Amino acid sequence: MEPPFPPFDPDGSASKSDDEKGAVQATRLRDIPLRKIFPNLLTLFAICSGLTSIRFAIEGRMEFAIAAIILAAFLDGIDGRVARFLKSTSRFGAEMDSLADFVNFGVAPAMILYFTQLSEIHSIGWIAALLYAICACLRLARFNVMLDTPNAPKWQNKYFTGVPAPAAAMIVLIPIYAALLGMELTQITAWIVAAYTVGIGLLMVSNLPTFSGKDFTKSIRRDLVLPLMILAVALAGMLFTYPWWTLLAISIGYLALIPFSLASWQKDNAGETSAKAQK
Repeated sequence: MEPPFPPFDPDGSASKSDDEKGAVQATRLRDIPLRKIFPNLLTLFAICSGLTSIRFAIEGRMEFAIAAIILAAFLDGIDGRVARFLKSTSRFGAEMDSLADFVNFGVAPAMILYFTQLSEIHSIGWIAALLYAICACLRLARFNVMLDTPNAPKWQNKYFTGVPAPAAAMIVLIPIYAALLGMELTQITAWIVAAYTVGIGLLMVSNLPTFSGKDFTKSIRRDLVLPLMILAVALAGMLFTYPWWTLLAISIGYLALIPFSLASWQKDNAGETSAKAQK
């Protein structure tokens, strides 16, 4: 008797050739270790958090909407690491992670901005929200394609191409942070917010290099461990005590780093070009 649901196939073996299917079919009857499922559950929780942020925005509870986006970003940041730690990476997880990023960092921020500020200018505000969400979709599709690009220089791992979707979600919400700090909303500010929203969307699909932070997360000098721990505790304290000021400062700081990342990329690229010319 066929089971009511298809067997969990995280590596896409169903799409393999007939010969491979025969070898795989026996393994399908085996139980799936929980470690294979846990990272996918984190991704699903992230999607739930992103969708819930839209509900909070509709209800006018902006503080909770922002908190839900931050929770989604946190879960997005750890699900891949947990999968690698548990040796449970899969094609299924990678595809679901991209879909989660589109919902959490494309659709949810656009809806939050529309329900709070962009709706003041009606259809124009809706178009701005749509453009941001579409840019997030295009960026994620491009990112997935670029993962398959072979022979990329190692130094390019230091950079993303364009602003990544999680960072874009944080910085596009700057108008919300400002509103929670007391900024009055007028039709003029709504037009400015619409232009800003489209601008952040364009940054996502641009070729502008931005720091990825991958080198920093691999290792750290021993003499910097204690200062980093103190900084992390201070940042967490600021986030809980003065959340909107802290998020505003972090977002502006990220935008301010973009020219430095461009200068660093140009320096690394010039060094590689010079090295090739000398060969």
